[in-house]
Amino acid sequence: MRSTLEALSDSTRLRIVEELAGHERTAGELASMFEISRPGVSRHLRVLRNARLVNCRTEAQKRVYSLQTEALEELDAWLEKYRVFWSQRLDALGTEIEREKRQIHQADLTHQADLTHQADQTHKTKRTGPQKEEK
Repeated sequence: MRSTLEALSDSTRLRIVEELAGHERTAGELASMFEISRPGVSRHLRVLRNARLVNCRTEAQKRVYSLQTEALEELDAWLEKYRVFWSQRLDALGTEIEREKRQIHQADLTHQADLTHQADQTHKTKRTGPQKEEK
């Protein structure tokens, strides 16, 4: 698992894995996506192969790369024990967001009621004229 994490810690290798998640690609296709040299991309692919993250097969003159999921599944299993902590925190965040939404909604209703009351008072004043105070 350590080799998986080390391999994925490089942004170029991570992007290669992300590209292969969609479908297979040739070495040339992968190399054309980066501003580094083809030998540089080949070195990254070798690291990914050694970490068991990608497979390589030869078709005619081309090397075709695909994602190998076993190492990612091991990483996922390792992360599972930490998800419970995130789940609890995300649930608490969701509760807090809902509470805030209710408070905002209540404030909006109160504000709308105030505006309606003011409008009613203005309309009433226009109909009956201003009220004079008695002394």
